Amino acid sequence: MSTKVERTIDVAVPVPTAYNQWTQFEEFPKFMGGVQEVRQLNDRTLHWIAKIGGVKREWDATILEQTPDQKVAWAATTGATNAGAVYFQPLGPDRTAVRLSLEYEPEGLVERAGDFLNIVEKQAEKDLEKFKEFIESRGAESGAWRGSVNEPGSAGTPGVEDASTSRGDSGKADV
Repeated sequence: MSTKVERTIDVAVPVPTAYNQWTQFEEFPKFMGGVQEVRQLNDRTLHWIAKIGGVKREWDATILEQTPDQKVAWAATTGATNAGAVYFQPLGPDRTAVRLSLEYEPEGLVERAGDFLNIVEKQAEKDLEKFKEFIESRGAESGAWRGSVNEPGSAGTPGVEDASTSRGDSGKADV
């Protein structure tokens, strides 16, 4: 059974600044709690290492859709089963709504207990707050990738069914 998390935060920077920073995936550990490392293997593939709620997980994810100033969508291809999208909506010339939509499948007793306690949901909320502090304190993005990725049939928000090739890591999650 999967769990969905939806969170939105308003940031006091223009859409291009928020979007450009979000495309700097290797900087995620600076504002995402529990994320230890993100390596961008190519324009579409990321390798993640995270420890959330005491559980360490690794996975690869493919970017399914990336539209500058609008959306970044992904689905796991190995490891932890998750998928989702981040949307960027202008609220004015210097304000942006950043909306995270995430779906994941908790595995094992520890993750199911953490899911019951809404640990991932709380972490997502904290991470968006940290992103807000990070980008607003800088006032400018640390880099940008303005390319587009459009996998056929990827419209909308991906869910765990889009991460069907990952289907967990066969118990490789460690505490």
